[in-house]
Amino acid sequence: MHSIWEQRSFGAPVHLAVVGAGLVGLWAAVHARRRWPHRRVLVVERGPHPAGASVRNAGFACFGSPSELLADLAAEGEQAALTRVAERWQGLLELRRELGDAVIGFEATGGHEVYAADDPLYTRVAEGFDRLNRLLAPITGPAPFRWLADGADRFGLAPGTRVARTDLEGPVDSGRLMVALLHLARQHGVEFRWDLPVERLEPGPAGVDLVPARGPALHARQVLVATNGYARQLLPLADVVPARGQVLLTTPVPGLRLRGTFHAHEGYYYFRDLDRAVLLGGARHLDKAGETTWADGTSPLLQAALEDFLQRHILPGRHVPIAHRWSGIMGFRGQGKTPLVQCMAPGVVAAVGLSGMGVAIGIRVARQAVELMEE
Repeated sequence: MHSIWEQRSFGAPVHLAVVGAGLVGLWAAVHARRRWPHRRVLVVERGPHPAGASVRNAGFACFGSPSELLADLAAEGEQAALTRVAERWQGLLELRRELGDAVIGFEATGGHEVYAADDPLYTRVAEGFDRLNRLLAPITGPAPFRWLADGADRFGLAPGTRVARTDLEGPVDSGRLMVALLHLARQHGVEFRWDLPVERLEPGPAGVDLVPARGPALHARQVLVATNGYARQLLPLADVVPARGQVLLTTPVPGLRLRGTFHAHEGYYYFRDLDRAVLLGGARHLDKAGETTWADGTSPLLQAALEDFLQRHILPGRHVPIAHRWSGIMGFRGQGKTPLVQCMAPGVVAAVGLSGMGVAIGIRVARQAVELMEE
């Protein structure tokens, strides 16, 4: 039995229920309230706070490393690859403009890609470097990438390491970013239900029922699924597979010279400085089958590979203890890198499969999804 106050204040019809309080989910809620300021928008999250890849990533504000972009150009052609770069670049600009650099902890310390002295990837990148800069110029401005002749010494990397740099990227504080986005959503009147895992969706003629693991179902006129790598748990036909990203953080390193964000081995390794320590993640290519999982956790194989990479390439000749380890679940498309943004059932829209680029494109993917919602 509910009181009249409960019915009036908490029992009003939900026009839009967003499943997932990550970057896409929160931006979608904000966009929806801006579009329909008098409609009730409710975000439903399985954890006590945003608990997906949005708060478990490495904190990179990036639009793509040279090797990734050159590979995309070769595989997909100029139009498709450059359109995706433009989305990422414009998304980063929007994110920073909406929330502010200081609030999200953005540092303009640059983005880098590194190549070992004997890495054949360096030769392929060097051959396409000028063409890549020429193609990116209309999107980002002239010559976004350049070579750093003193890169290895500047950052304390292994001797002979070659370094490509862009001044347009840098790290963010993922926790502060999400706190700021939560604050923005609350300012727009978005409501929240925490600790409420949704087990299934049941579309009907009058809307969609969200059936939780416990308690009564929630009813909404429309539902937006923004669970990224977990998409198939609610949408079995979604072309999205989970991809676990493992991360470690060292103890503070005396005299650390590393500054900025870094990619290596076609993006399968990524690292940065954080509070005078090294944050390093990746190595998923060593066990893709094992890392195609919804299970949180780390594995001895990948953690050993990360520690080996740390000691051979980032901090050569130094042994630094590991202070912390964690993982996050990303979502990748089965085919290509374009996020899945489409109607999946009557009243149900998906915005998932961001391929590790949620920081850059989350704000724009969310807008595209809201534009698919019915008036």
